[in-house]
Amino acid sequence: MAWLDGLLEWSDDHIVCRASNHQDRDHPLRTARGLLGGAAIEYAAQAMALHGALCAQAAGSADSSSPEPGFLASARSVQLGVWRLDDVAGPLRVEARRLAGDDRQLLYQFHVAGASGIVVAEGRATVVLNTPLAMK
Repeated sequence: MAWLDGLLEWSDDHIVCRASNHQDRDHPLRTARGLLGGAAIEYAAQAMALHGALCAQAAGSADSSSPEPGFLASARSVQLGVWRLDDVAGPLRVEARRLAGDDRQLLYQFHVAGASGIVVAEGRATVVLNTPLAMK
């Protein structure tokens, strides 16, 4: 379920990606009302995951082909600029900036915008790494 279709730039603390499938009628998060604005958080989470993989590869991790597993633990101070993503024309610009982190968790700030510059979503997200989930 990879929704990003382009990497525009990245550094050790920042990534910018492009996504253009938010208007697809068969988008997996689309509801009867359309693709709701909150789905932008998942686009941002995918950019964060890609950023982690690129940083691991650049650092020469022992196994950079299999980056550290993680999950989105929280999204805070989220502001949505649109009700529906599928109403946003053109590709989405998805940015994430790592604000802090260690080998167990990362804090990112994210910003998702439409081609015209309209803010789709922004906020902060905490990613927890290498934490086994209990299997039932």
